[in-house]
Amino acid sequence: MAWGRSYSFPRAILHIDGDSFFAAVEISKNPKLQGKPVVTGKERGIVSACTYDLKARGVTRGMQLHEVKKIAPDAVILPSDYEAYCLFAERMYAVVRRYTPEVDEYSIDECFADLTGMRRVNRMGYRDMAVAIKRDLQTELGITFSVGLSATKTLAKIGSKWQKPDGLTAIPLIEAPNFLSKVPVGAVWGIGPNTAAYLNKYGIQSAQQFVERDEAWVRTHVSKPIQETWQELRGDIVLPLQTEKRTGYQSISKTKTFTPPSSDEGFVFSQLSKNIENACIKARRWGLVSPQAFFFLKTQDFKYHGCEITLPNPTDVPHDIIREVARHFPGVFKKGEQYRATGVTLLKLSKGEDVQLDLFGTVRTSQGLKLIFDSIDTVSLRYGKHAVFLGSSMNAMRFGAHRGERGDAPERTRQLFKGETRRRRLGIPMLGEVT
Repeated sequence: MAWGRSYSFPRAILHIDGDSFFAAVEISKNPKLQGKPVVTGKERGIVSACTYDLKARGVTRGMQLHEVKKIAPDAVILPSDYEAYCLFAERMYAVVRRYTPEVDEYSIDECFADLTGMRRVNRMGYRDMAVAIKRDLQTELGITFSVGLSATKTLAKIGSKWQKPDGLTAIPLIEAPNFLSKVPVGAVWGIGPNTAAYLNKYGIQSAQQFVERDEAWVRTHVSKPIQETWQELRGDIVLPLQTEKRTGYQSISKTKTFTPPSSDEGFVFSQLSKNIENACIKARRWGLVSPQAFFFLKTQDFKYHGCEITLPNPTDVPHDIIREVARHFPGVFKKGEQYRATGVTLLKLSKGEDVQLDLFGTVRTSQGLKLIFDSIDTVSLRYGKHAVFLGSSMNAMRFGAHRGERGDAPERTRQLFKGETRRRRLGIPMLGEVT
């Protein structure tokens, strides 16, 4: 097989997936952890990520940490260091962009890349490019990646999952039917367990059996997203790479879990106030305003209670939202109930350039406050996020989200360079001691 010829790869789409990314970053930062069973998520009380040896012992994502300790008493349990994970993600994207400008930053631990037409520039075939990208990533970031190469995003994603961890699987179109016959339909990206069970009822067990259904059957029996998956499995690109920088959001959500759970009304409201401040900071960063918001409280037994509110005017000012939330909060908060999380979503976001004044001056007052918060944003750029915050968020700021051992901070936040503060640091993850 001559890898890279047009009949094998009419388009050459690469999917790159970091293996146990969060845990792997922790080990890359601190070589003393090499070979040890590492878990991240200490601050949440559940597994965010873990090394593959722990997965082999039965540890799964989302598992309670006290269960992990029963299975693996030797597990090293660490607080999540999202700042470092984001820095490693940026490095991942930068390495891939050396080979192609067409990079889809799909998530913090994975991306797609379109290598089509880059053979002459890079002086290598598509499979050789995949090998080179994988090598560079692993050498420079110190973690392993699983890579899939094929003609569409869906096929490439199947390839990256095929040999985890540290695998590279290329699926030329000419070999796709044989390959897909080994892939359970439920293992296809975009096909969930309910859809897989539905397809099973029609005798479709493998991805290839789904591909072999004719177009009329597919259009009659499955929804549009699954129709698009069917097309992608056949080699037709219908899911383009999203390579443009984001220009906005339809909604913004901010949620925070805190421990131990609390029945203190003031403390719970303070956590919600901080959520609202964070959501408004992001909205202002993108120049967006919201006419509606939804807030919720999450109980210790994982029940949600919330309320959707209409705001007097589209806004990105936390005062406007907190004032309305405070009116409805007593009807949602139940005295004596233990709460473990709060959250808010700003809905129906739009650009905030044109604001229509109202009869009672509410908008004018909000605009005055916006000028104040624009100044606060400037202060935050210099001194760090939440250098200035609302009094209603005081308890959340003072006590943080977690107390006790779950309140342990990532190592990077406890090792500051000269001139850094807890809220403002250089974009460099601190390395542990090399032994």
